[in-house]
Amino acid sequence: MKKIMLIALLVSAFQFATAQNIYQIVDGEVSFFSTTPIEDIDAVNKTVKGLINIDNNEFAFIVTIVGFHFKKPLMEEHFNENYMESDKFKTAMFKGKIIEKIDYTKDGEYDVTAKGTLNVHGVNKDRLLKGKIIIKNGKIQLIANFDIKLEDHDIDIPKVVTEKIAETVAVKVNANFEKK
Repeated sequence: MKKIMLIALLVSAFQFATAQNIYQIVDGEVSFFSTTPIEDIDAVNKTVKGLINIDNNEFAFIVTIVGFHFKKPLMEEHFNENYMESDKFKTAMFKGKIIEKIDYTKDGEYDVTAKGTLNVHGVNKDRLLKGKIIIKNGKIQLIANFDIKLEDHDIDIPKVVTEKIAETVAVKVNANFEKK
């Protein structure tokens, strides 16, 4: 399943016929956090896959929805069955392009903006996402923090639990890339 997802990611995100400088995630995590006066909710997903083409700054990430794990098993069950409908919407994905020009041959930290499409719960949204790229010894690390409004992706929260679930969740991405 993971190999099929990675292949689909490659085909849908890039034109790889002539690409020579592709880096893939070797270690990464996507997490989210939401807070309300009644309850905090956080989850971590360490099954993130992704690629970056340093020749043209295109990149893509994909995570399986069932890969998010919570401290409370019941939260995980409700997340998958009631809110994210993970049997129907199996993945979330961002694909886009880093706007700034980066010299990937030089170690350093670069503030970046990615313009692309975020797909969550089957709904595409064009987004500009801020982040940081750290290059050290030929390896690339990407760090990003951004918010997702649930209503933007047609994620319905039943009225009975609206006080327990925030309308916006804070997302963190931390991924380490190495040359493929």
